[in-house]
Amino acid sequence: MRADLSSSYRRSLTAGLAAAALAAGTLTVTAAPAAHAATAVGIGRAVTDDAQRGIFQVTAWTDAPNAKITKVSATVRQGSTVLVDIPTLPVVPDPWDPSAANLFRLADAATLKLVEDGGRIPALGTYAIDVTATDSLGNKQTRTDAGQLDFRLRPEITLVPTKPTYADRNARPSGSVVGIQPGSGDRVTLTGRPVTIERTSPTQDGTWSAAQEAVTDAAGRFTSPPFPISSEDLGTSAIHFRTTVTADTPEIHGTVTDYLSVSDHVSRKVAVTATADKKRALDGQTVTISGRMTDPAAAGAPVADHQVRVRLGGPTYGTGPSTVVRTGADGRFTARLVAIAGKESGGWFVESPDRYVSFPDLHGALAIPLDSRTDLRTYGLSADGRVTVSGTFRARYVAEPSFPAAQFVRLEQLVAGGWKAIAWASVSSAYYDEFTLSAASKGGWFRVRHLTTDQFAESVTPSFRLTRLDTRIVSLNAGPEPVAKGGYVTVTGGLQHYADWNWRAYANAPVVLQFQPRGSTTWKQMATGRSNASGNVSLKAKATGDGTWRIRHYGDSRHFNTPASAGGDYVDVR
Repeated sequence: MRADLSSSYRRSLTAGLAAAALAAGTLTVTAAPAAHAATAVGIGRAVTDDAQRGIFQVTAWTDAPNAKITKVSATVRQGSTVLVDIPTLPVVPDPWDPSAANLFRLADAATLKLVEDGGRIPALGTYAIDVTATDSLGNKQTRTDAGQLDFRLRPEITLVPTKPTYADRNARPSGSVVGIQPGSGDRVTLTGRPVTIERTSPTQDGTWSAAQEAVTDAAGRFTSPPFPISSEDLGTSAIHFRTTVTADTPEIHGTVTDYLSVSDHVSRKVAVTATADKKRALDGQTVTISGRMTDPAAAGAPVADHQVRVRLGGPTYGTGPSTVVRTGADGRFTARLVAIAGKESGGWFVESPDRYVSFPDLHGALAIPLDSRTDLRTYGLSADGRVTVSGTFRARYVAEPSFPAAQFVRLEQLVAGGWKAIAWASVSSAYYDEFTLSAASKGGWFRVRHLTTDQFAESVTPSFRLTRLDTRIVSLNAGPEPVAKGGYVTVTGGLQHYADWNWRAYANAPVVLQFQPRGSTTWKQMATGRSNASGNVSLKAKATGDGTWRIRHYGDSRHFNTPASAGGDYVDVR
């Protein structure tokens, strides 16, 4: 049916429809009993094909042995008037059982149509179908009112995509409704038809929207009342709607449902700039991030009273503290956040919490170091003047954090009222958290310190004191000089230590006599002994050649060695 013929069509069929409706009211949907119950032939219900209501099909069978249905015919009537006589309904082959022939269907080429389309059906409506079946043994059966031909328009919905926008944050499902005419397949505009629209997915807060009603206009189009779509709703994968049209009139029959998904929206595009007041923040420090929002489409005019989300932490949302602030009249915003160590130090981020307002995410570097602890294990000052310290470095509150980038600790000594670094060592979780530091020193106050890095904050050990007493040999003399080869050289001197702010005799301490031959750099031990109660030392050894003699004391737990560079006394052997 052409759209421009729909009005005249309705006028010409008014009387016919009234008669059809009257006749349809007297027809029975369920089949009447067969006229001859004893016959072997059976006939099922005649069913209209809903996709093409100008076609119907029916089942027929025979219970007679070795017989099969050979012919099925049908008539379509209105009351007692036969409108269409169908001599043969072709069998529909069963692909699974070619020998079965129980389903018979009006051929596509014989599709029933309205008179105006060259057919025999006078008007839209319902009509009785009578079916006659005959088997190969001559058994025959006619079933009056085997079914009802539903020759009415089939409703169809066509939906139009809808997008909520920044200015209109609603979805308005819309589309058109037509009736598909039997036989010709013409699309007939359906005016004044109610359409039910439902949101089939809950809102983000878990509530459900009430169903809305719309009515088709003169062109068959409809638009639903608004369904609010929040920014939070847009965070779901899609928002689903169901539209339904139901009709049961002499002209139209059926229920049709179609579905619409809203997965896109139109946002307002703005420009945002932002900066932070620091690149590293210790645990508990405040980080201030400020910026401005403008509208490129309005010559960079400020955008006032719009939300901005500012957060600290790593690139994954939710890993650090965050806040939502609003822009002022000049488009500017300021957010102050407290840095929390352990919340995935990785930067600051500025984002739009409103999906209807769009701008590229901004981010900048911000390190939030973990609290660290530097602990001592051992420390000591050797007799040859070296301080050696061992310990561990790790995070204070996080168990076994990974820090493949080396962290440096340093040994510091208190010098002239200030701490001076005298040794360094690195620590990495790729190996162990232990360190050893060593440096030349004559003693004093020490500590080990880790300076703040992007990953770990400063930590320092308690200070500790290491002391030893200096020692020396005084009045060294070797004789006689010269000495005969094979004779004995006697070396004397005084052993002292620096105690109570003065050099004093160091009594009963072990000493060694050493000899360095002329032209050699090696000292040989020639004798051992101890200082007497006055700290005096006297040792002798056989002379084997020209060379230098000296006395040394090797320190104990309280004393340094006597200096190796203190020199000696040269003796000539003749």
